[in-house]
Amino acid sequence: MNESNLIFDGVILMLTGMGTVFIFLTILVFFTGFLQRFAKPEPTPITKKTAQINDDEVAAVSAAVYAYRQNNTKN
Repeated sequence: MNESNLIFDGVILMLTGMGTVFIFLTILVFFTGFLQRFAKPEPTPITKKTAQINDDEVAAVSAAVYAYRQNNTKN
C-alpha cells in the first residue's frame, strides 16, 4: 500500500465513524423527545418556608467559620 491509499482509507474510516455517531445522536434526540411525552412530571406545589434559625445555630456557624479562617489563612 502506498501513502495515498492509507490516507484515503483513513478518511473513509473517519467519515464512517462520524456518520455513525451523527446518526446515533439524531436517533437519541428523537427517542428522548418521544419519551418525554409519556413521562411528564406532575408539578409540585411551591411552598414558602421561612427560616427558623435560633441563636445556638448562629453561634455554631460563626464559630465554625472563625475556626476555618484561623486554620486556612495564608500569611
